[in-house]
Amino acid sequence: MKKLPVIMFIVLLGLLSGCGGSQDEAPDVTEANQLELGIIQIVEHPALDAAREGFLEVLGENGYTEGETLAVDFRNAQGEQATLQAIADKFANDPKDLILAIATPSAQAAADKTEDIPILITAVTDPVEARLVESMNKPGTNVTGTTDMNPIKEQLQLIKDVVPSTEKVGVIYNSSEVNSQVQVAQCKKVAPDLGLEIIEAPITASNEVMQGAQSLVGKVDAIYIPTDNTVVSASASVIKVGEDNKLPVFSGEGNTVKEGAIATVGIDYYKLGRQTGEMALRIINGDTPSEMAIESQKDLTLTVNPAAAKRMGVEIPSNIIDEDTEIIQ
Repeated sequence: MKKLPVIMFIVLLGLLSGCGGSQDEAPDVTEANQLELGIIQIVEHPALDAAREGFLEVLGENGYTEGETLAVDFRNAQGEQATLQAIADKFANDPKDLILAIATPSAQAAADKTEDIPILITAVTDPVEARLVESMNKPGTNVTGTTDMNPIKEQLQLIKDVVPSTEKVGVIYNSSEVNSQVQVAQCKKVAPDLGLEIIEAPITASNEVMQGAQSLVGKVDAIYIPTDNTVVSASASVIKVGEDNKLPVFSGEGNTVKEGAIATVGIDYYKLGRQTGEMALRIINGDTPSEMAIESQKDLTLTVNPAAAKRMGVEIPSNIIDEDTEIIQ
């Protein structure tokens, strides 16, 4: 990294001289020696935005203040692959100290352009399948970070718990996204044990999401939205179809429940972003990405939206709710 040794030297010099204060204080970094952070994000939606917010908050809490000791170059590809490649090119040719790549396509684009700049990933379902790392325990590349692999069996079980009569579940997903392919394969693997059949509704762009949802009406008993960037960014279309047809819609993450899906048991992307930020601090302090295991979130959250359930003709059973449940008002 081109500037991190300078930052670390200044902090160490302050500690040795007694003028730097405690280790908890912000590092004494001049504007010329700011930590250069590039953030590449495939598309805007609440889950990915929350991960970015959590990441930056951890850096801020540890002395890296944007505009002072931290320079942030945030670029959003708005779902366009060509734009994504251009952003990755820019970050590689105008080198950053660190890159935060949010979601699988962003991570693949960044990793394809540089093998030298440390890349932190988040909201990536299967880093091995996406060919970002050699293994989850020992990446072996300049990439490490956090995975958002869903507890899919638990999420499908939740559908059965809320709507016991469910036999067929429709899954809308972008057929060109690796993370979505992995989730659909997992759905099909665990569904038979739960007495469920998976009906696929593949799409390739956000403007096809409404049509994908409509294609499931009359064919399924519920719809499941995985953590698919394309579908989540257009989840309002799926929710409208659910409400109009009294077809229950469940999701793979909490923000979509806040937007109007019925429920999920899953990842908190803000917390996932914070976890990735803690890993970034380790790299700043000298750890090597190739030796840092990919981390997953340990604490899952049950999120329910009773009003959304009512609009889709469903009542959430009281026995599945406990004191830790996040209830959307």
